Amino acid sequence: MKLLSVNAGSSTLKFRLYEMPEEKLLMKGQYERIGLDGSCYNLKVDGEKFSSLVELKDHKDAVKLLLDHLLEHKVISSLDEIEAVGHRVVHGGNKYSKSTIINDRVLLEIESISPLAPLHNPAAVKGMRAFLDAIPNACNVACFDTAFHQTMDEATYLYPVPYEWYVKYDVRKYGFHGLSHKFITEKMTDMLGHSPNLIICHIGSGCSVTAVKEGKSIDTSMGFTPNAGIMMGTRSGDIDYSLINYVMKKEERNLEWVEKKLNFDSGLQGVAGMSDLRDIDRAYLANEQKVVLAIDMYTNKIVDYVAKYYVKLGGVVDAICFTAGGGENDDIIRAEVLKKLTPLGVMLDEEKNKETIVRKGVEGVISTDKSSIPVYVLATDEELMIARDTYSICVQ
Repeated sequence: MKLLSVNAGSSTLKFRLYEMPEEKLLMKGQYERIGLDGSCYNLKVDGEKFSSLVELKDHKDAVKLLLDHLLEHKVISSLDEIEAVGHRVVHGGNKYSKSTIINDRVLLEIESISPLAPLHNPAAVKGMRAFLDAIPNACNVACFDTAFHQTMDEATYLYPVPYEWYVKYDVRKYGFHGLSHKFITEKMTDMLGHSPNLIICHIGSGCSVTAVKEGKSIDTSMGFTPNAGIMMGTRSGDIDYSLINYVMKKEERNLEWVEKKLNFDSGLQGVAGMSDLRDIDRAYLANEQKVVLAIDMYTNKIVDYVAKYYVKLGGVVDAICFTAGGGENDDIIRAEVLKKLTPLGVMLDEEKNKETIVRKGVEGVISTDKSSIPVYVLATDEELMIARDTYSICVQ
């Protein structure tokens, strides 16, 4: 089966074409600046790259061009060969605890949840509608980034605010990066041969830590929005909410200005003046003091959640897993986190840590044999997770 894994953003459309169930990647690419000046595409087929500027008025234009490109590069000979399309949806609200086949009702429900993810859900719906129009015979599946965390219990996902806010407005912890956390959980399940207890550290531009008990999410650091939890590249993570009103008055600004600052000008960017971990590492090694401070804060926040989830799992943890861009490739961040976890008996193998870089094709264990908890570095693959979920649903 040829299957498209799709991630539609407000002005982007990323895709991968797989042969399933072999999970063979046939082609991948992305269409950028949809509806804006300077729209373009970048494709990769059999190791060869193609890119160009092109006018893309909307997502329908991008989908049409994507399908034309599949035919042009001869990865398919007919659109009928595409039997399934899996779509990433950031927010499933309270409604979805697993991936589901898309129909009119599902589309309406995803649209109704849009106030919870105003930048992402409307874009996902645009992408879905475009594919449903272009290849109506394909099985289309919505894969939700919040679904994996729907196994959290009520005492965990509720906030200590008026209960009616939950009843009326669905105010609660949802958690995100679910496709990544699910992928790593399934990977570790295969490796260990049982449903494991894990603490997964998804460390990228956005960051989240998840506690997994017997293969199911029981808590996660992100909350009602992806801005909650640990300090991130440009997001603040957890803060005292009262500072928002305080700063608004001091700066004579509105709420929208403060929200933008907390989402785009905080975290590592706010403290160190930079957010790319590669730049951060270079400055850290040069002993730039603001960066040293930022790394100390950043790793403290990760350690806080790891320690919290260690207790929540009753001290029975099969593995701590690092994944995503920073977790997979940043040996400095990993080392600083694990040194701070020494009181839990975690012991870092410094040589293995430096050698284990996913972008160089190296995954594996970076803790010593004497470590109380083995620590893994593993590549995540949200697009492949979408493909797997979509395939399993469409072949039922």
